Amino acid sequence: MYIDLVVLVILILIVVMYFRRFSSFVYFIAIIDIFLRILTFIKNNIGLPDLAAVIDNYIPESILAIVGNYTDGIIYTIIAWAYIVIMCIFLGYITKFFIKKKKI
Repeated sequence: MYIDLVVLVILILIVVMYFRRFSSFVYFIAIIDIFLRILTFIKNNIGLPDLAAVIDNYIPESILAIVGNYTDGIIYTIIAWAYIVIMCIFLGYITKFFIKKKKI
């Protein structure tokens, strides 16, 4: 029922309590979302229907899909914009990292 939301909230709380830095929170959100999107890609492009069915039934498509399952209206819009801001901050962190390491 709410297991995906509960797991996500517990993981976020663990990351915030353990690392205590905003950048760790941003990296965690980005890592989880990228992982979920990779699993969605595998589900859509794999030739094994049993594995695709398991991924489809038990693993959400993205963080916004989890939020969309349990909220709607203005709450969803606010959370979606917060998610976009977090992803922009993540993009800034990654860009800063590559410029700092002179890989560009």
